Parts: sequence; C-alpha cells; structure tokens
Amino acid sequence: MSVLRTLPVEVILRRGEEASLKRRLRARDLVGFGIGIIIGTGIFTLAGVEARQHAGPAVTLSFVIGAVVAGLAALCYAELASSVPTAGSAYTYALATVGELFAWIIGWDLLLEFALGAAVVSRGWSGYLANLFDLPPALFGENAVVNVGAVLIIAALTTVAVLGIRQSATFTNALVLVKVAVCVLVLVVGAFFVRRANLVPFLPPAQPAPPGAGTLHQPVVQALLGLTPSVYGVAGMLTAAAVVFFGYTGFEALANLGEETRHPQRDLRIGILGALGVCALLYVGVSLVLTGMADYRTIDPGAPLAAAFNAVHLPWVGALISLGAVAGLTSVMMVELVTIGRIGFAMGRDGLLPPALARVHPRWGTPYRMTVGGAALIAVLAALVPISALADMVSIGALSAMIIVAVAVPVLRRARPELARPFRVPLSPVLPVLTALACLYLMLNLDVLTWLRFAVWLAAGLLIYFGYGYRNSRLAPARHPRRSA
Repeated sequence: MSVLRTLPVEVILRRGEEASLKRRLRARDLVGFGIGIIIGTGIFTLAGVEARQHAGPAVTLSFVIGAVVAGLAALCYAELASSVPTAGSAYTYALATVGELFAWIIGWDLLLEFALGAAVVSRGWSGYLANLFDLPPALFGENAVVNVGAVLIIAALTTVAVLGIRQSATFTNALVLVKVAVCVLVLVVGAFFVRRANLVPFLPPAQPAPPGAGTLHQPVVQALLGLTPSVYGVAGMLTAAAVVFFGYTGFEALANLGEETRHPQRDLRIGILGALGVCALLYVGVSLVLTGMADYRTIDPGAPLAAAFNAVHLPWVGALISLGAVAGLTSVMMVELVTIGRIGFAMGRDGLLPPALARVHPRWGTPYRMTVGGAALIAVLAALVPISALADMVSIGALSAMIIVAVAVPVLRRARPELARPFRVPLSPVLPVLTALACLYLMLNLDVLTWLRFAVWLAAGLLIYFGYGYRNSRLAPARHPRRSA
C-alpha cells in the first residue's frame, strides 16, 4: 500500500510495443514539433517584456541562462526517452523510478504547464490576429467579455490533433517554416539598425522595484533573504531568466511521442537536442537585435518586435512579424494539444485518471477523448479568464517536472544498470544533480504569488490522487491480491 510503488521498465516497454498508437514520426518531424512548441510567446513577446521590466539588454544573458538550464534538462530527457520510449514522458519515467506519488505530481504539473500554456497562447494569438486584420476587439481583444478568437483557434486545432499525428506533424512543420523564416528576417534586417547606445549599459544597475510591488510580487529568493524588492542588475537578470524559461518549455513534449516514433531510441534524442539548439540560437539572436534597435525603457510590451521595426520606418517588416507571430503561436497550441492528449492517455492507462480517457480512436489512432476534453477546458479558460498574470505558472510547472526527471536518471542507472541506453548523460550523477539544483534556483527566482498558486494546484492534485488515483491505480494491491498477500 505504498505511494512509492513503481512500474517495471519491462512492462512499460512491452505495452509501448503493444499500444494502438501509430508509429508515423521521423526525426525531422520531432525537430519540427520541438521548434513548433518552443518558438512562440518567448520570442514574440517575453523578450521585450522582460527587457523592459527586469533585465534591460541583459535579457540576452537571461535567454542564455535559460538555454543552459534547459539544455541540461534536455540531456536527462534524452537519456530517459531513448531508454524508455513511451507516452507520458516524465510522468512515466517517474513511475518507473521514484514512485507513483511523484509520477502523479509530475503528470499533474505537466497538464498544468501545457493546458495553461495553450490558454495563454490562444489569447495572444487572438490579439495578434485582431491587430493584423483589424478585427473587432470586442470579440478578439484581451478585454473581450468572451474571447471568441481564442475559442475558434482551439476548436480548429483540436480537430487536426484528433484526426491523426501525421496530419498534426505536417501542419506543424509548415507553420515552423514560416516562423523560422520570420526570425531570420528579423536577424538579417534588424542587424542594420542596431545602435551601440541602446546596449550600454548592457546590465543596467539595480533599482528599487516600482511602488506597489509588495512581498507577493517579490522573487522568493529575495523574500527569503529579506532583501528589498529590486529590478535590473544581476537579480533582475536572474528573475528574467526564470520568466523567459517559459519560452524554452515544451521541448519535453517530444518525449511524449515515444510510442508514435519509428525509431525512438535514435530519433527522440535528435529531436529534443536539435530543436532546443536551433531555438536557443534564435532566441539569443533576436533578443540581442531587439534591445539593440530600441531603448529597453521604451520597448512596446504588447508587440515589441513589430513596434521596433515600425519605429525605424519599416512597417512591412512589422506586418510580416505579426504574420510570423500568428503562425508561431498556432504551432505552439498545436503541439500543446497533442501533448495533453498523450499525458492523459498515459495516466488513464495506468488508472490514475479514468481509463475512458485513454481510449484510442480505432481509425485515427489518437487519444481523442483526452484531447477533446483537455481542449474544452482550455477553451473555457481562454474565453473567459485574463490569464496573463498566470504565465509564470507554466515555468514553475515545467521546472518542477525537470527536477524529478534529473533525479530519475541516476536512480534508474542504479536500479537498472543493465538497461540499454542509446544515449547517456555525461558525468552522471554530477550533471543530473547540477540540473536539479539549477532548476530549483530558477524556481526560487519566481515570485511568491506564483509559488502560492502552484501550492494550491498541487493540493488539488493530491486530493484527486488520494481520492481516486491511489485506489484505482493498476499498481494498487486490490488489483494484484497475490502480490499483496
């Protein structure tokens, strides 16, 4: 009757081979999916917002720090994904190593990350579309009573996600080409308008936080040390790093596609590391160009890139950026919807959620019930709730999941040293431990209010686990009377 009961790796691998999901993805599809979910809000919005509010031109270093931490976590994901290719990614890794309770927590965190992320992005998509085509703000704007645009895009993408993984990959890859082309355009054209004066000082000196920024809006690490709330300086750069980490979240979604990849032992690590590398280069380059084109104190937080090019009398570039933002945010939502379906599929298959959610469509080969159910919740949030203040929740959910993944690497090596590992994290257990500590430090740079909201989410998840999942789990002794005797 232990909450730390585990599922043998052999069972996970066997049922992956027996699963009704279709193996239709190749390495290039995974790289496309990865870029599709990573490049979005981080590059089109957060770079400008965090430069203005916390870091100045040093937001470029914030993206570098975020890339390093994400890269360390990606190495851990790559080892586990190539060794235990399965739907559910970090959730299933935890179930095989540190126990069911931690698996539930990580699955619950991932559902938070991708559901809330999709809702936030859908509202941003609606606003960009309204700006691009001059649509009525009463239906498409952030201040709309019901954000119709957000609901429509979620409905349309859910249809694609349900129809099949191959269709989802093709659609996502097309959108990825558009937004990568726009990012390259920003780098090439914007480089001619970079001014040295805008980059000096590169790390603005620390300043007291604006009036009204109380303890709840102070980074946890500052509150614990009793420091006065401040912005800019090293503390501001680290706070920005914790926030822009939102822009790197999502690469872990690829690990959920292990049962739909043709050669998972090879292709998963190529997809995870390849997508993260491409996106890190684009993030750092675009943030450097943006802060070089515009004074960080005057950056438009709503559409920073488009406004920067409008300011240098290149409105056609601004229009193309808006088009790229629409494409970019669309691909983010597409991959998030696909991922939510796979996480719910894995948890339902294990009995921690109702098994009906794990039902796979006999023709389309997708977990259609979980995908549609998750999309319905996302649509309600996107339609009615202004959730920009909750964007940090995506970062804290992802970082907490990455801590457990990092811990799982040395635990699984110790428990199963003979397991085939096509990719191995170097310097284990040192590197996984450093990864866990780095993720924890970034979490501590998020504000107190974010931690309180996260605690409420975890408490709700634990109530569901002990009220339903613990008793109905396929690992529960009631399902295995001989083993429990």
